[in-house]
Amino acid sequence: MIRINKYLSMCGVTSRRGAEALILEKRVSVNDEIVEQLSTMIDGKKDVVKVDGVLVEPVEHKIYVLLNKPTNVMTTLNDPFKRKTILNFLSDVPIRVYPVGRLDYDTEGLLLMTNDGDLAYRLTHPKYEVPKIYSADVEGQFTEADCKKIDTGIKLEDGAIGRAKVDIIKSDKSTSRIRLTLTEGRKREVKQLCAACEHPVLRLRRVEFAGLSLRGVQYGKWRYLKPDEVDRLKKMVDLK
Repeated sequence: MIRINKYLSMCGVTSRRGAEALILEKRVSVNDEIVEQLSTMIDGKKDVVKVDGVLVEPVEHKIYVLLNKPTNVMTTLNDPFKRKTILNFLSDVPIRVYPVGRLDYDTEGLLLMTNDGDLAYRLTHPKYEVPKIYSADVEGQFTEADCKKIDTGIKLEDGAIGRAKVDIIKSDKSTSRIRLTLTEGRKREVKQLCAACEHPVLRLRRVEFAGLSLRGVQYGKWRYLKPDEVDRLKKMVDLK
């Protein structure tokens, strides 16, 4: 018998602490029953464990994939409403991988996927301040005053203070394009920051994550990370 959070870590879904968060969000099931207790024990050889409805099993080989996610695609491996998910674009990946963080349904761009649960958890933990860069097309003429407001900090829906470094790429009376650098990834944070400045987002694209870019990866396509890229990510989050 093995504790459920350790089993999920062995499956590459996330770290043990990250697994506890998944359980609290009621996203984990054993034999089609939602797991309610963090202390739940399972038989890894007999019990059927799923996360978001997708079967998970221990991994022997860790892989790292960079996907250029299209818009109007769910950042999940399964969707009860039958919407298109990132799994539709990963049919050639030989091993099940999981998203590192999430992009909204209507947000496109760089999404890192892996079955290395410990690395995934650290890359999304605020402690390590991993940079995420977005390109946003917004309504109206974005100004330096708007940049300063977002850089200073804006209260988000969950009560936290969101902030970002903003560079204006182009700006006119009808629309503007800006580049935002964040080190935290709260739900809909970029959209909330821009809305607070009265510039609703028209299009949002993540162009960089943890120093990785979309260079050479076509829309809806993916590539493996190079060994030196993996090493650099691990070094960034103090993971040996």
